[in-house]
Amino acid sequence: MPISILNVQELRRYKRHILMSEIGIAGQELLKTAKVLVVGSGGLGIPVLQYLTAAGVGTIGLVDFDKVEESNLQRQVLFGAFDIGKHKTVVLEKKLREQNDFVDFRIHNLYFQRNEITLSIIKQYDIIVDCTDNYDTRYILNDACILANRPLVHGSVVGQEGQVSVFNYENGPSYRCLYPNVPSDKRLLKSSNFGLFGTIAGIIGTIQAHEVIKIITGHGDILTKKLLVFDAFDMESRIFTFDRNDDNFEIESWI
Repeated sequence: MPISILNVQELRRYKRHILMSEIGIAGQELLKTAKVLVVGSGGLGIPVLQYLTAAGVGTIGLVDFDKVEESNLQRQVLFGAFDIGKHKTVVLEKKLREQNDFVDFRIHNLYFQRNEITLSIIKQYDIIVDCTDNYDTRYILNDACILANRPLVHGSVVGQEGQVSVFNYENGPSYRCLYPNVPSDKRLLKSSNFGLFGTIAGIIGTIQAHEVIKIITGHGDILTKKLLVFDAFDMESRIFTFDRNDDNFEIESWI
């Protein structure tokens, strides 16, 4: 009988996963060896980080350059008033290590730009999770994932509505296949111009985390070629389909 890479404590911790036929010991070992990069540690990033940490993803990277502000506390539920002014990544690394010390956390305290540094970081991970709140970074992430051939699990929220999709997965479409260009309306480029229910960020971030787990374990219908739209006001969810456009994959190398 082959020896598991999971130790006794991990076998106890992940028992409810292991009992599921969709995961089992083999799936939990896949989670342990996976490397996931979460870009943005705000309203979306925090539930993604919490659930991937709890699930036992072996290596989790955090990308953020921001500090905790009082206005963050309404939706970024791992932060408290005593964290205001501190770097988000520093606070989160400590709290997430306390949640699961079997996870290797890697901190990237920087702002992603269209350069070789961004691309080199992307290449260190198997799956990239877009938890950003601005269009510029979303397009940078999309293009970097195309160049590095990495799947991108995207989430976005505004008001009482959220969206989730998986891009660049198994020859599927990219973010540009859904939204070819950066919006021309400058007001749309700044997330602070819009209100947001904190609970919506929690719901959408949790769905993103679940998509990551499905990709790693190879079980479930992945949201590729699909856009899930959740409207909390009417408690309705809709799925729209869209196709790959090869023209949107012609990204000029940054190197």
